[in-house]
Amino acid sequence: MSKRLRSSEVCADCSGPDPSWASVNRGTFICDECCSVHRSLGRHISQVRHLKHTPWPPTLLQMVETLYNNGANSIWEHSLLDPASILSGRRKANPQDKVHPNKAEFIRAKYQMLAFVHRLPCRDDDSVTAKDLSKQLHSSVRTGNLETCLRLLSLGAQANFLHPEKGNTPLHVASKAGQILQAELLAVYGADPGTQDSNGKTPVDYARQGGHHELAERLVEIQYELTDRLAFYLCGRKPDHKNGQHFIIPQMADSSLDLSELAKAAKKKLQSLSNHLFEELAMDVYDEVDRRETDAVWLATQNHSTLVTETTVVPFLPVNPEYSSTRNQGRQKLARFNAHEFATLVIDILSDAKRRQQGSPLCGSKDSVELILKTISTQHSTESPNNDQPDYDSVASDEDPDADTATSRASRQKLLGKDAN
Repeated sequence: MSKRLRSSEVCADCSGPDPSWASVNRGTFICDECCSVHRSLGRHISQVRHLKHTPWPPTLLQMVETLYNNGANSIWEHSLLDPASILSGRRKANPQDKVHPNKAEFIRAKYQMLAFVHRLPCRDDDSVTAKDLSKQLHSSVRTGNLETCLRLLSLGAQANFLHPEKGNTPLHVASKAGQILQAELLAVYGADPGTQDSNGKTPVDYARQGGHHELAERLVEIQYELTDRLAFYLCGRKPDHKNGQHFIIPQMADSSLDLSELAKAAKKKLQSLSNHLFEELAMDVYDEVDRRETDAVWLATQNHSTLVTETTVVPFLPVNPEYSSTRNQGRQKLARFNAHEFATLVIDILSDAKRRQQGSPLCGSKDSVELILKTISTQHSTESPNNDQPDYDSVASDEDPDADTATSRASRQKLLGKDAN
């Protein structure tokens, strides 16, 4: 951490002392028990990091601290601050409440259902409301008022909104103004540093032109966040972006299994994916890396006799209702990959991300991500004693597997270092 937490800081969800985790996209600090619930909701609801045992970009931590200290939690608990809520029997959780069902139900209502967020008056055209909110966000990011921008984002403002008159996005505005913490917040909500404005310039360009060198360097890191995280997961190193190195492709210590026909077929199919499907697969693998790393930190920091129970384990990626059932099933199957299989997939993604950025031609195959995952996961099927177990949890969505919602587009990681095709 950039500084030690003050003893007065408490969990945003139950007011327990000494919170040791942060919800990055919510701007709050949370305790171990409440964090166990956050983790079960998925990264699309809450992105958690340990305050001491997880690496932090300094300005990202500063952004979360600023939001917490400026009362960001009141955004998510707005209606609970009304005295009438007490009379109605609604209250937030307290440290003595049981994790299940008390704390879990409250946290789901607070962050998943947004039950306590201040609602705007209803209008006939929701898209107009979202556009108005996005225009307000576009204007607000030139200031240092983070909580105002978080409130707008919580109500539906779009971080990647392209202003129709001004021809740029909120991230362009924040970069021109040198507002690095606003840039961090926008990036958490899906803003892309590689987006070009009507003049063909990116936020990185404006940061450099304005002499905001720390911001420019951080935006480049954000642009390659996905591939940097995957490389660091395998080899503990990140590329030297300052010197023009944008990819690290780790090598397997034992490459014997990589030579199998199944592995070669899976790699060929991955290379033939459209950019859209490749991005989705890479994002899903990124989420699985986050789940595995967070699990490791979680297990290393808990009191195993009391907190580490089957109710706090996150065995696979939680369902994201904005994704198709096919995609959710594929995401959950990633948890069954053993270390070697998963490392092989990560290396193949890193290699192909680099190839795609360099503009190598694609084969244009229509092979699905699901088929690629199936090919990889059957490499060692004869060695796995648990192949009769279900591959995934039940999912409610039956959308078109190729559907691409506005939210999923906005939340795409910046893995190609340029606009996605």
